[in-house]
Amino acid sequence: MKKKKVILLGNHGFAIYNFRKELIQDLLQQNYEVYISLPKDEKVDIMIEWGCKFIETKVDRRGTNPITDLKLIGHYLKILKSIKPDVVLSYTIKPNLYGGLACRLLGIPCINNITGLGSGFGHNPILKSFLTMLYKVSLKKSHCVFFQNTEDQATLLKKGIINGNHELIPGSGVNLQEFSLKSFPEEDQPISFLFIGRIMQDKGIDQFLEAAKIIKEKYPETVFNVIGFIESTHQQYADLISDYEERGYIKYLGYQTDVKPFIQQSHCLIQASHGGEGLSNVLLETAATGRVLIASDIAGCRETIDIGENGHVFVPGNTGSLVNIIEDFLGLSYVNKKIMGEKSRLKVEREFDRYIVIEAYKRKIEDAM
Repeated sequence: MKKKKVILLGNHGFAIYNFRKELIQDLLQQNYEVYISLPKDEKVDIMIEWGCKFIETKVDRRGTNPITDLKLIGHYLKILKSIKPDVVLSYTIKPNLYGGLACRLLGIPCINNITGLGSGFGHNPILKSFLTMLYKVSLKKSHCVFFQNTEDQATLLKKGIINGNHELIPGSGVNLQEFSLKSFPEEDQPISFLFIGRIMQDKGIDQFLEAAKIIKEKYPETVFNVIGFIESTHQQYADLISDYEERGYIKYLGYQTDVKPFIQQSHCLIQASHGGEGLSNVLLETAATGRVLIASDIAGCRETIDIGENGHVFVPGNTGSLVNIIEDFLGLSYVNKKIMGEKSRLKVEREFDRYIVIEAYKRKIEDAM
């Protein structure tokens, strides 16, 4: 019997491995022929060992060169014509736009996952209009468009980009076995806050650093750790972070392949993004570990927080608002901090188990066959 073929289009092997591995393994166990089209990185070889077939695809995540993007469309058309997949699964902006367009031109069912509309849907009206046109052309005939938050869903519905071919899922979900509940730090430990993300303006690194400076000067025992790589387009942060580290405001831990030990050592994660999140994986993973969440009041972050129960939200881009929330948290008793962490775990168990996402995908893949 001929194997059914599925191809995943992504912009980063690490992300596909981290957030889609259970789905990929399930498809392989069901005897699907699974292809992955994405840039080469250290996680690709692991997925090849599972049985995936790899097609190297260069995706410039942040580039705006139209010639490079046209080449990506041509690349997708070429590989889809060659493989003739039964269904395509696409993730992140460029694979959704250009992979979705290639699927539409070739009549191949495509299941898109909107992992965030990106900063292009922010304040630049020309770029926003261009992206709206691209989304309309690429997604209009998709088999299904998965959304990770209601705001992104409402935006594309309002613009008439999609019709009935959409569904809301709880982000990428979180593997509750891999991110298990961990004991809260001991009462005598200094209160530790953690930032995990790319070091760039849109991720709110400025507000985190400013808040760390203010809080450390007032509460010198607190700890602020930063994990993440500095984006090539934001190298100005290298000197700033080095300066803040020298002055004792933060500790910069660089890029880490495994963040679990650092989450376990912390009391609270701060995600200060300005927008563009689908549904924050780092918030879900931290909550699953049993830690408190503080995040910007934006789509993709607020969904993970029951205010006052497992965390708080603050005004995006507003350092003063963030500082007030941090001080409120510091003023809580140890017992209340610990209870908030436990409520984080309960929330993800109820609402964000990754197997909810896998079952949604399996249903749509079967529908497309």
